[in-house]
Amino acid sequence: MSEHQGKKKWLELAEKELRGKPVESLNWKTPEGIEVKPLYTAEDIEGLECVNTIPGVSPYVRGPKATMYAGRPWTIRQYAGFSTAKESNEFYRKNLAAGQKGLSVAFDLATHRGYDSDHPRVVGDVGKAGVAVDSVEDMKILFDRIPLGEMSVSMTMNGAVLPILAGYIVAAEEQGVSQDKLAGTIQNDILKEYLTRNTYIYPPEPSMRIVSDIIEYCSKNMPKYNTVSISGYHIMEAGANSVLQTAFTLADGLEYVKAALAKGLDIDDFAPRLSFFFGIGMNFFMDIAMLRAARFLWAEIMSRFNPKKPQSSMLRTHCQTSGWSLTQQDPYNNIIRTTLECLSAVLGGTQSLHTNSFDEAIGLPTDFSARIARNTQIIVQEESQICHVVDPLGGSYYVEYLTNSIVEEARKIMKEIEDLGGMAKAIEMGMPKRMIEESAARKQARIDMGKDVIVGVNKYTIEEDLIDDIREVPATVRDEQVARLKEIKSKRDNDAVKKALDAITKCAESGGNLLEACIPAMRARATVGEVTEAMEKVFGRFVATTQCISGAFSSEYGDSEIIKSIQKRTEEFMNREGRRPRILVTKMGQDGHDRGMKVIATAFADLGFDVDISPMFQTPEEAAKMAIENDVHVVGASSLAAGHKTLVPQLIENLKRMGGEDIKVVAGGVIPPQDYQYLYDAGVAGVFGPGSVIADTANRVLNLIEQK
Repeated sequence: MSEHQGKKKWLELAEKELRGKPVESLNWKTPEGIEVKPLYTAEDIEGLECVNTIPGVSPYVRGPKATMYAGRPWTIRQYAGFSTAKESNEFYRKNLAAGQKGLSVAFDLATHRGYDSDHPRVVGDVGKAGVAVDSVEDMKILFDRIPLGEMSVSMTMNGAVLPILAGYIVAAEEQGVSQDKLAGTIQNDILKEYLTRNTYIYPPEPSMRIVSDIIEYCSKNMPKYNTVSISGYHIMEAGANSVLQTAFTLADGLEYVKAALAKGLDIDDFAPRLSFFFGIGMNFFMDIAMLRAARFLWAEIMSRFNPKKPQSSMLRTHCQTSGWSLTQQDPYNNIIRTTLECLSAVLGGTQSLHTNSFDEAIGLPTDFSARIARNTQIIVQEESQICHVVDPLGGSYYVEYLTNSIVEEARKIMKEIEDLGGMAKAIEMGMPKRMIEESAARKQARIDMGKDVIVGVNKYTIEEDLIDDIREVPATVRDEQVARLKEIKSKRDNDAVKKALDAITKCAESGGNLLEACIPAMRARATVGEVTEAMEKVFGRFVATTQCISGAFSSEYGDSEIIKSIQKRTEEFMNREGRRPRILVTKMGQDGHDRGMKVIATAFADLGFDVDISPMFQTPEEAAKMAIENDVHVVGASSLAAGHKTLVPQLIENLKRMGGEDIKVVAGGVIPPQDYQYLYDAGVAGVFGPGSVIADTANRVLNLIEQK
């Protein structure tokens, strides 16, 4: 039977099974707007530019290596870090003994933002969402008995990248390992910080200089080291769909290439050491296609610069399963989600992978949950037999169609970015952030309406299934870090430190390689905060303007009675009180993930609230002052990084002290249910955990405001 005859027969059978409904009724649109049919055949991929390629051969759609996992499986990594360097070191060594092949270090938010642990702005952040590193001494403890000359180490660091990388180099040096032997990756992707994660320190221009200085230094001195990991993961976690993740990640990469070329570097001297980092969510085939499309597009982009080495055009990537897709409700479902995302990343051809632990929707992973996450990869790698065939989905009509669709859609967005003058200019104008926030708001609306099913959250729900074993970082961690800082400063040569710090400031002012200037300072036991401040004297500290989009949430609902009823309530409130219900949405501490607060702000504005958004990185005192000055009815405190038990009670205390005791405080985000009563006892009026439906949340907040 020919393909034409086969399709005709299929159409007859399908229409019969659908009892007269048109086959087109089975068509659907992905969140990216790509039209998907129920059946694909060879006809659908005829003439597409992405098909009929070979693994290891440009444009690398089917993988950057000819043999892929048949020759060598992907590297199993676990992104981890918490509390003190000593605790993290014990965790690393245990995981390495259990089959993990590389380290991925998570630093705490104080370190990310270039503050030492004794700084007053980081009281609620030290050791909470990563490991606290204040100096080389912490770095040496972190890698104690881990041979840095043999181990690939990935470090997620962007804002304070100079003191951290310099500290790592010195720690290795004091372990007897020279720079040229170091293998691994420093993320060093500052552009996505302005887009999504917000752990920047300096303004964009000097930050881009830092990126190119690191590329320059490592190209000359650390040939095995990947100098930039261009991250789409945080773009995805902020709400971007697969097309947006592809377009913005590659546009960031192009900007770094241009910055390095502007330094006079040869394309083949640095491009082979660029790597990528993609996020993998629950749209299984779409994310497989995304990785394939990204490799095609990167080879296309790099061809503009006429590289001579094939490695300069290869997109090599690490992947991480989604943290946002994890749910607090029915949490053991997260093991299944992570397994599917793991398989998607592998079938897409990742070079290394981190799988999230099932309990990360409510806190840091425990040893138990981390073992399950790690074993997920080991089982897929060792038991599924998928490693024997290179790109097993290559030639799939559906996957090839999706790959080509992502290429076409991402090209349009990248063209728009180039027309604006490049990614740095586009970020300055707010274009990518707006598109990501609109995508996030629409996604939340679809979940709230039940259009996008989340098992255990909006369908097949059960009675609350709590996880009893929650890892909690004690407040004493900060005390330990502060004590070690005092000890280091009492024993070091402070004149030598001052001289080294002055040299960094001079380098920032007059030119020179900043990484080269930072290494002697870290060697002399300058702290991360001191090195950061030495450059801050010249560059200043960047403060972003926080804006709120409108219309995306309500437009996804369409003509909805739920939306209308809440809008009617806010209208009645205005008629009765002479003004709309007013909420201040704030993030306190140094956590920069703002997806939750932005979605809440957008949705509440669409529902008829007056919404104020605080600047990022507020102290409780600053948030209280803004709430009183703006005369709000309620403050919504968004939490993600385990600082809620410290920061939210301090906010309530400051409101009372300043005369705002009638302002209600609600909290939302990643808050373990076990902590709810603690917050209620501290004076919180409402707690909204992960999976809360925004319409219900808005009604509850209105009820609180209307209570006299």
